[in-house]
Amino acid sequence: MQAIRSGLAKLSRVELTRLNRILLIGVPIIGSMLSQSITNLIDAAMVGQLNDVALAGVGIGSYANFLCVSVLMGLSAAVQAIVSRHYGAKRHKNTTDPLFAGIFLTFLIAAPLTYLFIRYSTTYIGFYSSDPAVVEVASAYFDWRTLGLVFVGMTFVFRGFWSGIGETGVYLRIALIMHLSNVLISWFLIFGVGDWEGFGAVGSGMGSAASLVIAALIFFWRTFAYDRRFRTQYHISRKTLRQLVRLAIPNSVSQTFFALGLSVLFWIIGLIGTQEQAIGHILTQLSLLLIMPAVGLGIAGATLVGHSLGAEEKENAHIWGWEVVRVSVIILATIGLPLWLAPELVLRLFTPDQALIDLGTTPLRILGLGIGFEVAAIIFTQTLLSAGASKQVMFTNLLMQWVIFLPLAWLLGPTLGFGLTGIWLLQAAQRITLSLIYGAIWHKRHWAHINV
Repeated sequence: MQAIRSGLAKLSRVELTRLNRILLIGVPIIGSMLSQSITNLIDAAMVGQLNDVALAGVGIGSYANFLCVSVLMGLSAAVQAIVSRHYGAKRHKNTTDPLFAGIFLTFLIAAPLTYLFIRYSTTYIGFYSSDPAVVEVASAYFDWRTLGLVFVGMTFVFRGFWSGIGETGVYLRIALIMHLSNVLISWFLIFGVGDWEGFGAVGSGMGSAASLVIAALIFFWRTFAYDRRFRTQYHISRKTLRQLVRLAIPNSVSQTFFALGLSVLFWIIGLIGTQEQAIGHILTQLSLLLIMPAVGLGIAGATLVGHSLGAEEKENAHIWGWEVVRVSVIILATIGLPLWLAPELVLRLFTPDQALIDLGTTPLRILGLGIGFEVAAIIFTQTLLSAGASKQVMFTNLLMQWVIFLPLAWLLGPTLGFGLTGIWLLQAAQRITLSLIYGAIWHKRHWAHINV
């Protein structure tokens, strides 16, 4: 392991001590995200043992729930940005202010959203499917997942807090407990025990909601009962609330439109053909799985940038951003090797259908070749959010996704007949362009003068 770190330090031209700090914060976040993906795959495998309607219903319910959850995602980056500034400036007693403010805002936002989404869930799910049997399963599953919306927001807020102080291992351990309990509870509720047959596919939604409650309770215990540092620090200021709202809204808007954009992209792929839509789902999941290490390293970069800005070390913050990018490019380019060297073997892990494999081979090779160049956009998104440039990130992402990428994807894919290959080439070009734009923004350093 030491030899690998030393080699990575040499290739990336990052001092070993600084590389170790990046990995110490980033690796636990990567682990928690990968465990979430594995849990999702296990859930799909369990529900898949029931029938096609159950699997389709849970899949639709999951996508519908992702759109709801995206509204709260901005809280994590906002809490992390403020906490990391306080921590870097040695104002440790102030680090819990954004934590409590984030929890308060979670209740304020998620509680009414939970009521509205459950109240109109059948109508909402109807936009995703016209099959009454699928809508029935998806609506019930979605209702249970939505009941956990408040607790999802809490996990985001606690992730931002523990990442902000640089102790991401706490989040990893609790996330692993959450995901393991999700699998065990869901298995029991889906299939039952003895003469009791369980709740079927809906049990998966129940298990997910229960695991989120468990995680939230553990977070509260770990932060305020077990850890003596934070026992007496219970305070919410109006200033912190305003800071959180100002930082969180642009990021939440960006995340929500990203989730909507995925739905639109699947609709565009569906215009090409059913087989293309099937393999497109696999390609998208592989893409999301592949960028998780970059997101984890980006969160590490955000923490280190925030600490440096809090300590008034603007040059060091600038250096951290570039160092995390270089490390991430090397790691992701290495991980992407199997995708362009042996795409058929990778796709065969997900489907035995040779026609689907043939359709997905070239797009997957494009993904593997381009991922190393696309990483900078992911890293700089996180570090710019930590620096307080959330509005700039929002407008840039919305412009590239909704004004440029999605219209051109519709034009190239189903209209001009370039199919999945055309869409994935366009997607790679879009992300590389974002990397260049964000690299230029980072180089100019305007972000270093933003007050959060």
